Amino acid sequence: MNRRIGVFGLMLAAFLASPNPARAQQGSDSCISCHEMLSGRLGEPVAVFSEGVHAAAGFGCVACHGGDPTVQGPEAMDEAKGYIGRPSPVQVPEVCGRCHSNAGFMRQYNPSLRVDQVAEYVTSVHGQRLLGAGDEAVATCTSCHGAHGIRPASDPRSRVHPLKVAATCESCHSDPAHMEPYGIAIDQGEEYRRSVHWETMSEGGDTSAPTCNDCHGNHGAAPPGVSWVGNVCGQCHIVMTEHFDNSRHSEIFATMGIPGCALCHQNHEITTPSDAMLGLDEGAICRSCHSAEDAGGQAAVSMRGTIDALGGGIDSARAVLERAENSGVEVGAALASLNDATSSLIKARAAVHAFDPELVAGEAETGMEITGEALNRGGEALDELRFRRIGLAVSVVVIGGLIVGLVLKIREIEQPDWTGSRES
Repeated sequence: MNRRIGVFGLMLAAFLASPNPARAQQGSDSCISCHEMLSGRLGEPVAVFSEGVHAAAGFGCVACHGGDPTVQGPEAMDEAKGYIGRPSPVQVPEVCGRCHSNAGFMRQYNPSLRVDQVAEYVTSVHGQRLLGAGDEAVATCTSCHGAHGIRPASDPRSRVHPLKVAATCESCHSDPAHMEPYGIAIDQGEEYRRSVHWETMSEGGDTSAPTCNDCHGNHGAAPPGVSWVGNVCGQCHIVMTEHFDNSRHSEIFATMGIPGCALCHQNHEITTPSDAMLGLDEGAICRSCHSAEDAGGQAAVSMRGTIDALGGGIDSARAVLERAENSGVEVGAALASLNDATSSLIKARAAVHAFDPELVAGEAETGMEITGEALNRGGEALDELRFRRIGLAVSVVVIGGLIVGLVLKIREIEQPDWTGSRES
């Protein structure tokens, strides 16, 4: 295996040492003029190639397939002139690497592109099996990027655009016949599409949300090991990972061979976390290992109590304040303060990964104080509202009494003196 990889490395080095790597092609191309008149698998590559990034940069068929594009007819496909036709799976990384592993060459076209993709591929599961075991059914560059109409990953039509990565990986990993020899499950794609990550990307439009290559790698694709899962998740969930690394569970999980984050959150079907996962109630994750009799179970119940108390307090305070605000009492500052209480709740939820009730309570303390003050302000606002209403009622009664008295007085003044009229 190592010998084969070493041979591949020497071949790649030879390509890179060549003084004439592929150049942007100028003038007519007999490959295109001939194949565009053909149909099916011989004509299709010409149509899609014209839409790709390589054609846009001025490269022609010879850059990958070799031969002589200045000659018409079959003579253009002269092996003496480097023609290799359709590269074999083993040849594909070599062909792509002639340009993409040459920093000086790539700098002329796209300096931002990494030039270590082939080196990474050699270390991947795919590369190890291809070069070490001769397994030509594994993925190579063209399996993911395509062979002819290759587009940059930022292009929504690209097979490696974030929204397309899962489907690209599924083309092999959800194929029962293809995956049977490897004994690998084929439901990862189906599970991923039920995850919060896919929901965030596909429905929320956040293409920075994780997809297959964010966790497994792309060119250096490999399954995360037990000790690596936390590092993978920690790329985004930094605070939670730090808490977990400092917890007792971190060492225990590693000793038992338990894959860290994935035990509670799963690996592909990662759903939106909720407070219901914490504690010993029905459906809680903690109860799968702990009970009310052990310290771990008691800690879980304590942490859940803290989270529920703060969350419930925030909801109650907001309800009271919004009632007061809708009634016309100014409580804007108190409502705004609940944002800080919510931040405290978020920190407390993150601290759960340390499995330390005191740490969770400490993170929640500030939020509890803010919530208490907000509730007091809400109570004062409602008292003020009641006072206003009582005052308004009294005022209405007084004003009403005055109006009635005034009306009666006016009627008394305007009433004719019938007695005086008769005497006259």
